[in-house]
Amino acid sequence: MATKKTTTRTSVATKNRPLKRIDMGALGQAADCLKTLAHPVRIRMVQLLLHDRYTVGELAEDCGVLENVASEHLRLMQRCGFFTSEREGRRVYYQVAEPHLESILDCIERRFQPS
Repeated sequence: MATKKTTTRTSVATKNRPLKRIDMGALGQAADCLKTLAHPVRIRMVQLLLHDRYTVGELAEDCGVLENVASEHLRLMQRCGFFTSEREGRRVYYQVAEPHLESILDCIERRFQPS
């Protein structure tokens, strides 16, 4: 019978943090949503939408993509519950629905933004 080897871990990130057990189904959902977010245009959209609401055209222009491409990115992220949309006349505005996106983006900015 195999015994579990105990090692001392000194990772700064986990030193004082208790282990939270998350069931595999929830971890699968998290992985799917993180895969959806894992695209430079989508991360830029999150960055913009954390500061204000935008139309597809405005997001497409800022991200340097066609409107139909921006719409597809938005659709995928809406499916994960990241964004909501609101129609005002002929315009549809998108805004952040998932409050945890801010902490995810903070992590990305701290790790990858040049100092």
